[in-house]
Amino acid sequence: MATMAKRCYYEVLSVSREETKDGIKKSYRKLAVKFHPDKNPDDDTAEDKFKEIGEAYEVLSDEQKRAAYDRYGHGAFGSGGPSAGGGGGAGGFHDPFDIFRDAFGSQGGGGSIFDEIFGNAGGRRRQKQGLKRAGSDLRYDLQISLEEAAFGIEKELELEKMGLCDKCEGSGSTKSGEVRSCGTCGGVGQVVASRGFFQVQQACPTCHGAGEIIANPCTSCSGEGRIRKTSRIKLKIPAGISQASRLRSSGNGDAGICKGPSGDLYVVIHLREHEVFDREEDDLYCEMPISFAHATLGGELVVPTLEGKASIKISAGTQTGTVFRLRAKGMPILGSNNKGDLLVNTQVEVPTKLNKEQKEKLQTFAESIGEENSPIHESFFEKAKNFFK
Repeated sequence: MATMAKRCYYEVLSVSREETKDGIKKSYRKLAVKFHPDKNPDDDTAEDKFKEIGEAYEVLSDEQKRAAYDRYGHGAFGSGGPSAGGGGGAGGFHDPFDIFRDAFGSQGGGGSIFDEIFGNAGGRRRQKQGLKRAGSDLRYDLQISLEEAAFGIEKELELEKMGLCDKCEGSGSTKSGEVRSCGTCGGVGQVVASRGFFQVQQACPTCHGAGEIIANPCTSCSGEGRIRKTSRIKLKIPAGISQASRLRSSGNGDAGICKGPSGDLYVVIHLREHEVFDREEDDLYCEMPISFAHATLGGELVVPTLEGKASIKISAGTQTGTVFRLRAKGMPILGSNNKGDLLVNTQVEVPTKLNKEQKEKLQTFAESIGEENSPIHESFFEKAKNFFK
Protein backbone atom coordinates (compact mmCIF):
# COMPACT_ATOMS: atom_id res chain seq x y z
CA MET A 1 0.00 0.00 0.00
CA ALA A 2 1.42 3.34 -1.07
CA THR A 3 2.08 6.01 1.57
CA MET A 4 1.47 9.70 1.07
CA ALA A 5 4.66 11.66 0.40
CA LYS A 6 5.66 14.15 3.06
CA ARG A 7 5.19 17.82 2.30
CA CYS A 8 8.14 20.19 2.28
CA TYR A 9 8.78 21.42 5.81
CA TYR A 10 9.08 25.03 4.58
CA GLU A 11 5.70 24.67 2.88
CA VAL A 12 4.19 23.17 6.05
CA LEU A 13 5.28 26.22 8.09
CA SER A 14 4.46 28.68 5.26
CA VAL A 15 7.96 30.17 5.21
CA SER A 16 10.65 30.58 2.59
CA ARG A 17 13.98 28.72 2.64
CA GLU A 18 15.70 31.99 3.53
CA GLU A 19 13.51 32.64 6.57
CA THR A 20 15.30 33.40 9.84
CA LYS A 21 15.06 31.21 12.94
CA ASP A 22 12.85 33.82 14.67
CA GLY A 23 10.60 33.98 11.61
CA ILE A 24 10.20 30.20 11.62
CA LYS A 25 9.35 30.23 15.31
CA LYS A 26 6.80 33.03 14.83
CA SER A 27 5.09 31.17 11.98
CA TYR A 28 5.07 27.93 13.96
CA ARG A 29 3.44 29.58 16.97
CA LYS A 30 0.66 30.98 14.79
CA LEU A 31 -0.01 27.65 13.07
CA ALA A 32 0.29 25.61 16.28
CA VAL A 33 -2.44 27.63 17.95
CA LYS A 34 -4.58 27.52 14.82
CA PHE A 35 -4.45 23.73 14.48
CA HIS A 36 -4.25 22.76 18.16
CA PRO A 37 -6.74 19.89 18.75
CA ASP A 38 -8.34 21.63 21.70
CA LYS A 39 -9.09 24.60 19.49
CA ASN A 40 -10.61 22.36 16.81
CA PRO A 41 -12.66 19.67 18.59
CA ASP A 42 -14.83 19.06 15.49
CA ASP A 43 -11.96 18.82 12.99
CA ASP A 44 -10.65 15.26 12.64
CA THR A 45 -7.64 16.46 10.62
CA ALA A 46 -6.44 19.01 13.19
CA GLU A 47 -4.39 16.47 15.16
CA ASP A 48 -2.51 15.30 12.04
CA LYS A 49 -1.85 18.88 10.97
CA PHE A 50 -0.65 19.74 14.44
CA LYS A 51 1.79 16.83 14.42
CA GLU A 52 2.97 17.76 10.92
CA ILE A 53 3.82 21.35 11.81
CA GLY A 54 5.47 20.13 15.04
CA GLU A 55 7.69 17.76 13.05
CA ALA A 56 8.58 20.53 10.57
CA TYR A 57 9.41 22.94 13.37
CA GLU A 58 11.62 20.43 15.18
CA VAL A 59 13.79 20.15 12.08
CA LEU A 60 13.87 23.76 10.92
CA SER A 61 14.44 25.20 14.40
CA ASP A 62 17.61 23.12 14.81
CA GLU A 63 20.56 24.47 12.78
CA GLN A 64 22.18 21.07 12.19
CA LYS A 65 18.93 19.33 11.27
CA ARG A 66 17.95 22.23 9.01
CA ALA A 67 21.29 22.10 7.19
CA ALA A 68 20.91 18.35 6.64
CA TYR A 69 17.32 18.83 5.45
CA ASP A 70 18.34 21.59 3.02
CA ARG A 71 20.96 19.25 1.54
CA TYR A 72 19.22 15.85 1.53
CA GLY A 73 15.53 16.65 2.05
CA HIS A 74 13.42 14.14 3.97
CA GLY A 75 16.04 11.48 3.15
CA ALA A 76 18.33 13.13 5.68
CA PHE A 77 16.32 11.48 8.45
CA GLY A 78 15.64 8.07 6.92
CA SER A 79 17.15 4.84 8.14
CA GLY A 80 20.20 5.32 5.94
CA GLY A 81 20.39 9.07 5.91
CA PRO A 82 23.22 11.15 7.32
CA SER A 83 21.11 12.17 10.34
CA ALA A 84 19.45 8.85 11.00
CA GLY A 85 18.69 8.41 14.66
CA GLY A 86 17.73 4.77 14.62
CA GLY A 87 14.01 5.59 14.42
CA GLY A 88 11.57 6.94 11.92
CA GLY A 89 10.81 10.60 11.37
CA ALA A 90 13.03 13.62 11.97
CA GLY A 91 15.78 12.03 14.03
CA GLY A 92 13.33 10.36 16.41
CA PHE A 93 10.54 12.96 16.48
CA HIS A 94 9.25 13.80 20.00
CA ASP A 95 5.85 14.53 21.48
CA PRO A 96 4.42 17.54 19.57
CA PHE A 97 3.18 19.06 22.84
CA ASP A 98 6.75 19.21 24.19
CA ILE A 99 7.77 21.11 21.08
CA PHE A 100 4.69 23.31 21.44
CA ARG A 101 5.62 24.10 25.06
CA ASP A 102 9.26 24.80 24.20
CA ALA A 103 8.34 27.11 21.35
CA PHE A 104 5.97 29.14 23.50
CA GLY A 105 8.61 29.61 26.19
CA SER A 106 8.49 29.89 29.97
CA GLN A 107 6.94 32.56 32.13
CA GLY A 108 8.74 34.48 34.85
CA GLY A 109 7.32 32.18 37.51
CA GLY A 110 8.68 28.98 35.94
CA GLY A 111 5.50 27.95 34.07
CA SER A 112 4.97 28.25 30.34
CA ILE A 113 2.60 30.05 28.06
CA PHE A 114 1.47 26.58 26.97
CA ASP A 115 0.54 25.73 30.57
CA GLU A 116 -1.16 29.11 30.96
CA ILE A 117 -3.39 28.56 27.89
CA PHE A 118 -3.95 24.80 27.83
CA GLY A 119 -3.20 23.69 31.40
CA ASN A 120 -0.34 21.66 32.80
CA ALA A 121 -0.06 18.65 30.52
CA GLY A 122 3.44 17.67 31.56
CA GLY A 123 2.36 15.56 34.51
CA ARG A 124 4.13 17.73 37.11
CA ARG A 125 2.74 17.27 40.63
CA ARG A 126 1.68 20.30 42.58
CA GLN A 127 2.28 20.15 46.29
CA LYS A 128 -0.83 19.17 48.21
CA GLN A 129 -2.35 21.85 50.40
CA GLY A 130 -3.28 19.74 53.41
CA LEU A 131 -6.38 20.13 55.55
CA LYS A 132 -4.98 22.98 57.63
CA ARG A 133 -5.65 26.39 56.09
CA ALA A 134 -4.90 29.83 57.49
CA GLY A 135 -7.80 32.02 58.58
CA SER A 136 -8.58 35.35 56.94
CA ASP A 137 -7.45 38.73 58.23
CA LEU A 138 -10.30 40.96 59.42
CA ARG A 139 -10.92 44.71 59.62
CA TYR A 140 -12.73 46.51 62.43
CA ASP A 141 -13.58 50.25 62.28
CA LEU A 142 -13.50 51.83 65.74
CA GLN A 143 -14.71 55.32 66.66
CA ILE A 144 -13.13 57.02 69.66
CA SER A 145 -13.25 60.51 71.14
CA LEU A 146 -10.46 63.07 70.97
CA GLU A 147 -9.92 62.68 74.71
CA GLU A 148 -9.54 58.90 74.36
CA ALA A 149 -7.00 59.46 71.59
CA ALA A 150 -5.14 61.97 73.75
CA PHE A 151 -4.86 59.92 76.92
CA GLY A 152 -5.06 56.36 75.57
CA ILE A 153 -7.63 53.78 76.57
CA GLU A 154 -8.34 50.06 76.60
CA LYS A 155 -11.39 49.08 74.54
CA GLU A 156 -13.31 45.82 74.43
CA LEU A 157 -14.36 45.00 70.86
CA GLU A 158 -17.26 42.72 70.05
CA LEU A 159 -17.33 41.14 66.59
CA GLU A 160 -18.65 38.17 64.65
CA LYS A 161 -15.87 35.97 63.29
CA MET A 162 -14.88 32.36 62.70
CA GLY A 163 -13.77 30.73 65.96
CA LEU A 164 -12.74 27.21 66.93
CA CYS A 165 -15.55 24.68 67.01
CA ASP A 166 -16.27 23.75 70.62
CA LYS A 167 -17.57 20.29 69.74
CA CYS A 168 -14.44 19.00 67.91
CA GLU A 169 -12.00 21.52 69.43
CA GLY A 170 -10.95 22.62 65.97
CA SER A 171 -9.98 19.24 64.56
CA GLY A 172 -12.99 18.98 62.25
CA SER A 173 -13.42 15.31 63.16
CA THR A 174 -15.74 13.51 65.52
CA LYS A 175 -12.73 11.48 66.64
CA SER A 176 -9.37 13.07 67.35
CA GLY A 177 -6.87 12.64 64.53
CA GLU A 178 -9.19 10.65 62.29
CA VAL A 179 -7.74 11.84 58.97
CA ARG A 180 -6.89 9.65 56.00
CA SER A 181 -5.39 10.05 52.58
CA CYS A 182 -7.84 10.95 49.82
CA GLY A 183 -8.64 7.86 47.76
CA THR A 184 -9.53 9.83 44.62
CA CYS A 185 -6.14 11.53 44.14
CA GLY A 186 -3.98 9.15 46.17
CA GLY A 187 -3.11 11.86 48.66
CA VAL A 188 -1.46 14.31 46.24
CA GLY A 189 -4.36 16.75 46.04
CA GLN A 190 -4.38 16.77 42.23
CA VAL A 191 -5.99 14.62 39.56
CA VAL A 192 -5.15 14.33 35.88
CA ALA A 193 -7.97 14.75 33.37
CA SER A 194 -7.65 13.73 29.73
CA ARG A 195 -8.44 16.29 27.07
CA GLY A 196 -8.05 14.87 23.62
CA PHE A 197 -4.69 13.13 23.52
CA PHE A 198 -3.02 15.21 26.26
CA GLN A 199 -3.63 15.55 29.99
CA VAL A 200 -4.42 18.42 32.34
CA GLN A 201 -3.71 18.48 36.06
CA GLN A 202 -6.33 20.03 38.34
CA ALA A 203 -7.44 20.14 41.99
CA CYS A 204 -9.01 16.93 43.24
CA PRO A 205 -12.82 17.30 43.34
CA THR A 206 -13.07 15.15 46.47
CA CYS A 207 -10.51 16.78 48.79
CA HIS A 208 -10.28 20.13 46.94
CA GLY A 209 -6.51 19.97 46.77
CA ALA A 210 -5.91 19.00 50.41
CA GLY A 211 -4.78 15.44 49.66
CA GLU A 212 -6.51 14.36 52.88
CA ILE A 213 -10.08 13.87 54.01
CA ILE A 214 -11.73 13.54 57.40
CA ALA A 215 -13.34 10.13 57.80
CA ASN A 216 -16.07 11.30 60.18
CA PRO A 217 -16.58 15.08 59.88
CA CYS A 218 -17.86 17.00 62.88
CA THR A 219 -21.58 17.65 62.48
CA SER A 220 -21.34 21.05 64.14
CA CYS A 221 -18.71 22.59 61.82
CA SER A 222 -19.04 20.23 58.80
CA GLY A 223 -15.40 19.24 59.12
CA GLU A 224 -13.90 22.76 59.05
CA GLY A 225 -13.02 22.85 62.72
CA ARG A 226 -14.48 26.34 63.07
CA ILE A 227 -17.86 28.02 63.35
CA ARG A 228 -19.08 31.62 63.32
CA LYS A 229 -19.39 33.05 66.81
CA THR A 230 -19.37 36.32 68.72
CA SER A 231 -15.96 37.18 70.16
CA ARG A 232 -14.79 39.84 72.57
CA ILE A 233 -11.27 41.21 72.25
CA LYS A 234 -9.48 43.73 74.43
CA LEU A 235 -7.36 46.30 72.62
CA LYS A 236 -5.10 49.02 74.04
CA ILE A 237 -5.30 52.37 72.23
CA PRO A 238 -2.01 54.28 72.69
CA ALA A 239 -2.02 57.96 73.67
CA GLY A 240 -1.56 60.25 70.68
CA ILE A 241 -3.05 57.93 68.06
CA SER A 242 -4.12 59.66 64.86
CA GLN A 243 -7.12 59.51 62.56
CA ALA A 244 -7.06 56.47 60.19
CA SER A 245 -4.29 54.78 62.19
CA ARG A 246 -4.35 50.98 61.93
CA LEU A 247 -3.67 48.73 64.90
CA ARG A 248 -2.87 45.05 64.41
CA SER A 249 -4.16 42.47 66.86
CA SER A 250 -2.18 39.35 66.00
CA GLY A 251 -4.12 36.08 65.79
CA ASN A 252 -7.52 37.67 66.40
CA GLY A 253 -8.81 37.32 62.84
CA ASP A 254 -10.74 34.30 61.58
CA ALA A 255 -9.66 30.95 63.00
CA GLY A 256 -7.94 28.67 60.50
CA ILE A 257 -9.50 25.54 59.03
CA CYS A 258 -8.71 22.35 60.98
CA LYS A 259 -6.45 24.16 63.46
CA GLY A 260 -4.66 26.15 60.78
CA PRO A 261 -3.12 29.47 61.90
CA SER A 262 -5.56 32.28 62.67
CA GLY A 263 -5.58 35.51 60.70
CA ASP A 264 -4.96 38.93 62.21
CA LEU A 265 -7.42 41.66 63.19
CA TYR A 266 -6.72 45.16 61.89
CA VAL A 267 -8.48 47.96 63.78
CA VAL A 268 -8.83 51.26 61.93
CA ILE A 269 -9.22 54.32 64.19
CA HIS A 270 -11.78 57.05 63.46
CA LEU A 271 -11.89 60.19 65.64
CA ARG A 272 -15.27 61.70 66.42
CA GLU A 273 -15.66 65.40 65.74
CA HIS A 274 -15.02 67.48 68.87
CA GLU A 275 -17.26 70.34 69.97
CA VAL A 276 -14.38 72.66 70.90
CA PHE A 277 -11.11 71.50 69.38
CA ASP A 278 -9.91 70.77 65.88
CA ARG A 279 -6.85 68.59 65.47
CA GLU A 280 -4.08 69.07 62.94
CA GLU A 281 -1.37 66.43 63.40
CA ASP A 282 -0.20 66.95 67.01
CA ASP A 283 -1.56 70.49 67.46
CA LEU A 284 -5.02 71.51 68.62
CA TYR A 285 -6.95 74.58 67.49
CA CYS A 286 -9.89 76.36 69.05
CA GLU A 287 -11.75 79.62 68.51
CA MET A 288 -12.19 81.68 71.65
CA PRO A 289 -14.79 84.49 71.85
CA ILE A 290 -13.82 87.56 73.86
CA SER A 291 -15.90 90.62 74.62
CA PHE A 292 -15.34 93.96 72.93
CA ALA A 293 -14.31 95.52 76.24
CA HIS A 294 -11.95 92.67 77.09
CA ALA A 295 -10.28 92.89 73.71
CA THR A 296 -9.97 96.65 74.05
CA LEU A 297 -8.64 96.76 77.58
CA GLY A 298 -6.66 93.49 77.59
CA GLY A 299 -6.16 91.29 80.63
CA GLU A 300 -6.29 87.61 81.52
CA LEU A 301 -8.23 85.14 79.39
CA VAL A 302 -9.23 81.68 80.61
CA VAL A 303 -9.18 79.06 77.83
CA PRO A 304 -10.09 75.33 77.79
CA THR A 305 -7.54 72.58 77.26
CA LEU A 306 -7.86 68.78 77.24
CA GLU A 307 -6.40 68.75 80.75
CA GLY A 308 -8.59 71.51 82.19
CA LYS A 309 -8.40 75.31 82.26
CA ALA A 310 -5.42 77.49 81.39
CA SER A 311 -4.86 81.24 81.48
CA ILE A 312 -3.26 83.52 78.93
CA LYS A 313 -2.61 87.25 78.95
CA ILE A 314 -3.98 89.28 76.10
CA SER A 315 -2.78 92.74 75.32
CA ALA A 316 -5.01 95.80 75.01
CA GLY A 317 -6.40 96.24 71.52
CA THR A 318 -6.46 92.54 70.61
CA GLN A 319 -8.09 92.05 67.21
CA THR A 320 -10.21 89.24 65.79
CA GLY A 321 -7.95 86.55 64.35
CA THR A 322 -5.11 87.09 66.81
CA VAL A 323 -3.68 83.65 67.62
CA PHE A 324 -2.17 82.76 70.99
CA ARG A 325 0.00 79.63 71.29
CA LEU A 326 0.01 77.51 74.44
CA ARG A 327 3.08 75.29 74.37
CA ALA A 328 2.66 71.56 75.11
CA LYS A 329 -1.12 71.81 75.54
CA GLY A 330 -1.92 69.84 72.39
CA MET A 331 -1.92 66.12 71.61
CA PRO A 332 0.74 63.72 72.91
CA ILE A 333 3.24 62.80 70.22
CA LEU A 334 2.96 59.04 69.69
CA GLY A 335 5.94 57.17 71.10
CA SER A 336 7.31 60.29 72.80
CA ASN A 337 6.98 62.23 76.04
CA ASN A 338 6.45 65.46 74.11
CA LYS A 339 3.21 67.16 73.14
CA GLY A 340 1.97 69.45 70.43
CA ASP A 341 0.65 72.96 71.05
CA LEU A 342 -2.78 74.52 71.53
CA LEU A 343 -3.47 77.49 69.27
CA VAL A 344 -6.26 79.84 70.40
CA ASN A 345 -7.79 82.03 67.71
CA THR A 346 -9.58 85.01 69.28
CA GLN A 347 -12.93 86.18 67.96
CA VAL A 348 -14.00 89.63 69.20
CA GLU A 349 -17.73 89.71 69.89
CA VAL A 350 -19.80 92.64 68.67
CA PRO A 351 -22.84 93.46 70.85
CA THR A 352 -26.11 92.89 68.99
CA LYS A 353 -28.75 94.09 71.47
CA LEU A 354 -28.22 97.60 72.86
CA ASN A 355 -30.77 99.82 74.53
CA LYS A 356 -31.08 103.55 73.78
CA GLU A 357 -28.78 104.62 76.58
CA GLN A 358 -26.08 102.14 75.59
CA LYS A 359 -26.23 103.23 71.96
CA GLU A 360 -25.83 106.90 72.96
CA LYS A 361 -22.83 106.11 75.15
CA LEU A 362 -21.25 103.97 72.44
CA GLN A 363 -21.73 106.78 69.91
CA THR A 364 -20.11 109.25 72.28
CA PHE A 365 -17.25 106.82 72.82
CA ALA A 366 -16.75 106.33 69.07
CA GLU A 367 -16.65 110.08 68.47
CA SER A 368 -14.16 110.55 71.28
CA ILE A 369 -11.56 108.08 70.01
CA GLY A 370 -11.66 109.02 66.34
CA GLU A 371 -10.02 106.99 63.61
CA GLU A 372 -6.46 107.40 64.88
CA ASN A 373 -7.17 104.66 67.44
CA SER A 374 -8.32 102.22 64.75
CA PRO A 375 -5.10 100.98 63.11
CA ILE A 376 -6.77 98.40 60.90
CA HIS A 377 -9.33 100.95 59.67
CA GLU A 378 -6.59 103.49 58.99
CA SER A 379 -4.37 100.95 57.18
CA PHE A 380 -7.21 99.77 54.95
CA PHE A 381 -8.26 103.26 53.85
CA GLU A 382 -4.64 104.20 53.19
CA LYS A 383 -4.38 101.25 50.76
CA ALA A 384 -7.79 101.89 49.20
CA LYS A 385 -7.74 105.73 49.04
CA ASN A 386 -7.56 105.75 45.23
CA PHE A 387 -10.95 104.02 45.09
CA PHE A 388 -12.63 106.80 47.08
CA LYS A 389 -11.54 109.74 44.90
